[in-house]
Amino acid sequence: MTSRNPLAQLNAQLDSLTTEAFRPELAGIDLLPTLDIARLMNAEDSAVPAAVAAQLPRIGAVIDAVAARMARGGRLVYAGAGTAGRLGVLDSSECPPTFDTAPGQVVGLIAGGPAAMVTSVEGAEDSRELAEADLAALSLTQDDTVVGVSASGRTPYAIGAVAYARARGALTVGLACNAGSELAAAAEHGIEVVVGPELLTGSTRLKAGTAQKLVLNMISTITMIRLGKTYGNLMVDVRASNEKLRARSRRIVALATGADDKDVEAALAAGDGEVKNAILVLLAGVDGPTAARLLEESGGHLRAALASADG
Repeated sequence: MTSRNPLAQLNAQLDSLTTEAFRPELAGIDLLPTLDIARLMNAEDSAVPAAVAAQLPRIGAVIDAVAARMARGGRLVYAGAGTAGRLGVLDSSECPPTFDTAPGQVVGLIAGGPAAMVTSVEGAEDSRELAEADLAALSLTQDDTVVGVSASGRTPYAIGAVAYARARGALTVGLACNAGSELAAAAEHGIEVVVGPELLTGSTRLKAGTAQKLVLNMISTITMIRLGKTYGNLMVDVRASNEKLRARSRRIVALATGADDKDVEAALAAGDGEVKNAILVLLAGVDGPTAARLLEESGGHLRAALASADG
């Protein structure tokens, strides 16, 4: 007979999760020399890329679906609790300076709100209703994508986010680190990166967290490549908001065009400081306003704008 005791049910769930498994061979790890522990941890981490590689076809399908929706004005939203939520917030917060995404174009939601980035908000991860409220505030559309992130694949906040978004026609993705997870089953696209038991039992900020970060990096970065935010492997939509990024902007224009410093500075001035415009000014021999028009007509894709200028 199945126990109806909630604590017993939770314990049974955790016992069934690969990410929570106890490894008796590591029971004496605290007795080892520091360097040996570091070697063990490094060996554990080296298995993560292979686990991600096994999911690449699923990840690629997700990226194509996300990019198609974002090209129509949709948003990319990550939703998770604890480490998973923090990783989503991290990835989303790095998109504006890296790719000049508009405010709200890539969003990270963490159970418990901003305070949960630095401290535990008790009970937040167990609330599907909290996820629904957080997403309701965004007024989701069918062009939006919601990625629920949870190492266990059973976190109610992540599952609730995916279920709410799917019911409203948004694209949904469930990213977990256990096979056969409830999160992946709830989403249109399931990505399950099975990295195995952790060095410290149940500490999913380790291999599981690393795997999640790799996948989120792929989703956001390759989506932005598909949206024309890069030219080759150059970040041509970088937002020059500080001196380091202004220097990077000048370097990107030089790498893309082979121009000297004087011509790079003149092109950036003609293009109102925009890297794409400056590259187009130099490679196509057009003035600043023409560069801006060509880019607008090409939807921001620099290669297409160059082709139009040559044509």
